[in-house]
Amino acid sequence: MKPLVSMRALIATGTLVAIGILVFVLFSVREVAPAKKTELTIPIVAQVIHKVIGKSVEGRNLDAYVYGNGPTHLMFVGGIHGGYEWNSVLLAYKFMDYLKTNPSFIPSNITITVIPSANPDGVYDVIGKEGRFALSDVPTVALPNGTGRFNAHNVDLNRNFECKWKPKGTWKNKIVSAGTSAFSEPEARAIRDFVQTYSPASVIFWHSQANAVYASECENGILPKTLDIMNAYSRASGYTAIKKFDSYEVAGDVEGWLASINIPAITVELSTHETVEWDRNLAGINALLKYYSPQN
Repeated sequence: MKPLVSMRALIATGTLVAIGILVFVLFSVREVAPAKKTELTIPIVAQVIHKVIGKSVEGRNLDAYVYGNGPTHLMFVGGIHGGYEWNSVLLAYKFMDYLKTNPSFIPSNITITVIPSANPDGVYDVIGKEGRFALSDVPTVALPNGTGRFNAHNVDLNRNFECKWKPKGTWKNKIVSAGTSAFSEPEARAIRDFVQTYSPASVIFWHSQANAVYASECENGILPKTLDIMNAYSRASGYTAIKKFDSYEVAGDVEGWLASINIPAITVELSTHETVEWDRNLAGINALLKYYSPQN
């Protein structure tokens, strides 16, 4: 009869078995790869400089938003006729949003300034809201023709600039106030001072509703570059290019004043008072950028 296995032998055997199991487990378990980190895509957003360039008659800000830092400065202005042409203000806001999320749209040699609302008191007369507004804020009830076109002094701001200025201006078949003198209105002075400080290469004004692009001129006629940018914007956008506005006499307009100080300016007239026509205008803007930055 064989002797019973000693307790010491059993313990030794158990230890060896445990070690074997541990080694087996260590070499059998697959390495688990660490979980992949979720990569968040953060959109590149253009830096914008906000300037308050003046105050309206009723104390509302005239805001300018500057994008890019190139030596060639292009300026875009909406809403000089206030709430009567509120869609030109919404177009400017749309452009600002696009620039903010598409910084590469601006060539390296270009700076863009947007003044979305050059007549904020006139906008308030129609929208009833301070600052930025949306399409949903626009009243759906019909308002008397011309509501919001003038500033709080009842002056047509696009008759208040120093190019053949006269105290009474014309709008369609109406006589309108052009102010007590050229630049009598704070809104006109704000635009004048900004232009004189920053000397833009060209200025584009959005209006409605003629479905056309107009050149600017004063006593010395149309600047050659004005024709260039008018035709470039027209071809890209599909708005009809018109050298001279002759439906009625216009004196003291901001575009004419710019021509008098050798800055090309064009008037882009949207086709209605209610549509923004973003795609058409984006194409026109892009054509201007290519004109001023042909290497891109």
